[in-house]
Amino acid sequence: MKDRVYITRKLPEETISGLKEHYHVEMWDKEDIPVPAEVLREKAKEASALLTMLSDSIDGDLLAEAHRLKVVANLAVGYDNIDVKAAAEKGITVANTPDVLTDTTADLTFALLMAAARRITESAEYVKEGKWKSWSPLLLAGQDIHHKTIGIVGMGNIGQAVAKRAKGFDMNILYHNRSRRPEAEEKLGAVYASFEELCEQSDYVVCLAPLNESTKNLFTEEAFRRMKNSAIFINAGRGAIVDEDALYRALLDGEISGAGLDVFVKEPIGKDHPLLSLSNVVALPHIGSSSTETRMEMARLCAENINLVLSGKQAKTPVHI
Repeated sequence: MKDRVYITRKLPEETISGLKEHYHVEMWDKEDIPVPAEVLREKAKEASALLTMLSDSIDGDLLAEAHRLKVVANLAVGYDNIDVKAAAEKGITVANTPDVLTDTTADLTFALLMAAARRITESAEYVKEGKWKSWSPLLLAGQDIHHKTIGIVGMGNIGQAVAKRAKGFDMNILYHNRSRRPEAEEKLGAVYASFEELCEQSDYVVCLAPLNESTKNLFTEEAFRRMKNSAIFINAGRGAIVDEDALYRALLDGEISGAGLDVFVKEPIGKDHPLLSLSNVVALPHIGSSSTETRMEMARLCAENINLVLSGKQAKTPVHI
């Protein structure tokens, strides 16, 4: 009897064709609608492998009923949607997709910073709405990026890739991380700072930290109060790292100048989300790694991890706790 593989979102055929040669593969047939939790739970009971999205909750209850499950391959670098400890206790491998999305996510993060700083989204809408009547010296004037100070919270691979881009703009680079990054200090001239110092000194505060118990609600009312009134906050990490009510008040009251957000506490957000009512917010639908090339490579890596584990080998990119 062939091992069963369940894929929780519709993926291009060429990324999973190799799995179909060896296993019974079933795939949720919607691209923009997540598989219902009850459907996922039932499919997991019979599956040897799950290929999941970051929007799928793979909790202890699901894992407890998944008696045949050997591997969960998450199409993301983050894995806060998976109870990794519970999986490990059952001998289930959890794999993610690091490295292949580093530069793509860094590109998007810096693009978001530039869009917020130079008011690009707001300016494009200004033109489309027919509001542009004449040239004016301070029309939709934004802020410079070059020679300013960027503070990166979360100096992993993506954080360092963002720092490389910042270096090209002659920016001063501060960073905060749970451990020092000597390679970033030596190669990029990055300077380690406490979280409080980073918030106080940076013109652009960029959150790229993973979500865990130490980072949840890291950006509070106090953190935003420490920032410069001219500071711009960028979040391309995880939404729950930020107290969104505190961010809204900070933007509304002028405690900070603007924000660029690719992630939110609860996704997707509706058009009535308070942050969307503010003109100094650039909001994106969690597209950090969303280039065609990168998403295809992420899907291929997930398939490779599944094939390796079901063949009795170690995953290429296992998650360690």
